[in-house]
Amino acid sequence: MPLVLDPAAQDLLFREARTANTFTDEPVTDEQVQAIYDLVKFGPTAFNQSPLRVVLVRSAEGRERLVQHMAEGNRPKTATAPLVAILAADNEFHEELPALLPHFPQAKDLFFSERPVRESAAGLNAALQAAYFIIGVRAAGLAAGPMTGYDAAGIQKEFLDDDHTPLMVVNIGKPGEDAWFPRSPRLSFDEVITTV
Repeated sequence: MPLVLDPAAQDLLFREARTANTFTDEPVTDEQVQAIYDLVKFGPTAFNQSPLRVVLVRSAEGRERLVQHMAEGNRPKTATAPLVAILAADNEFHEELPALLPHFPQAKDLFFSERPVRESAAGLNAALQAAYFIIGVRAAGLAAGPMTGYDAAGIQKEFLDDDHTPLMVVNIGKPGEDAWFPRSPRLSFDEVITTV
């Protein structure tokens, strides 16, 4: 087999993993979240910029504030998931670069002194990290329900600030009853891969 990762792990992370739409009430612990982060923080980003920031919504009050900004179809599952994570891009990530890129600390000013450049870089690289985060949730034996159906300006105002751009909201937990929609088709290898 061309892949060295155990087939059961391949299934857990990819083939059998699905976006969950219902969840049990089993809690997601701080230790699980710490383990997820400690795994996915090693995923690559350009210049090691690591712009992803995560707001965990656990409290009933926080959940109520979040649900009002979700699209109608996303409200019930967000209201009942054991844990909800708001994933955001830190547009001021460059302030951390001297520590994150110690062999090239001048990158902060050389490449990222202008806000539009930072916003573009933060959006792309935080999206990469968001994908790693979803895989990390799956590696913890949990289901992730990532969503982009929400009022971004409302979530930014309610939970973030002008320096942080929301990317997605992810419901996290053990899948509940009727958690899965039917698997949607995927493109074939030949439809995606071109060799030149």
